[in-house]
Amino acid sequence: MKKVFVHGLGQVSDSWKKVISFMEEPDQCVCTDLVLMLQGKEVSYQNLYEAFADFCDENEEPLDLCGLSLGGVLCLNYAVEHPEKVRSLVLIAAQYKMPKKLLQFQNILFRLMPESMFQQMGFGKKEFIKLCKTMMNLDFGDSLEKIICPVMVLCGERDRANKKESAKLADLLRDAEFEVIDGAGHEVNIDTPDKLAKILGNFYGRVNGQRMRSITVRSGFR
Repeated sequence: MKKVFVHGLGQVSDSWKKVISFMEEPDQCVCTDLVLMLQGKEVSYQNLYEAFADFCDENEEPLDLCGLSLGGVLCLNYAVEHPEKVRSLVLIAAQYKMPKKLLQFQNILFRLMPESMFQQMGFGKKEFIKLCKTMMNLDFGDSLEKIICPVMVLCGERDRANKKESAKLADLLRDAEFEVIDGAGHEVNIDTPDKLAKILGNFYGRVNGQRMRSITVRSGFR
């Protein structure tokens, strides 16, 4: 079963490298590259989501999706629209309703930053700002009931901007756990990769256990 890891805005696919090094069966882990997904396309959230959805649709079996920040939003969006294609969902520092004021403030800061600071992120400064603008009206609040898979919602202890909303998101989902990761900020996959890998391993173990019990019951065995 493939585990798909989706990085946040300002990160790259290698941002998951250390986490995966601590995981069991790392060969089953796939890291997406959001910048590559948008190559040759106008930078917007909708275009990025469509490219991500196409990537997920290529796999016949349901996926274990794990995303941080923007990556978490993409995973949440896909689970809402294609619940049958998602076996489990891990959302890290992801919000179901975009905080407009925070995004507007971030864009002001981005405008003040030199272009050179955006080069390592893959997107140029204008593209970075535009992508954030196209996300401002996202709101999945009325669609969360469509998600039927087990969900783990995570947030770093020092991520004040997302901790409260992450807890609220977990409360709104039908089958969700919530955990705060000690010592981590917003970029949990970089700050505490070993702790994150352990939490993920335990979560996937429980998901596998639920799946095996379901198969046993359907087949008539006890």
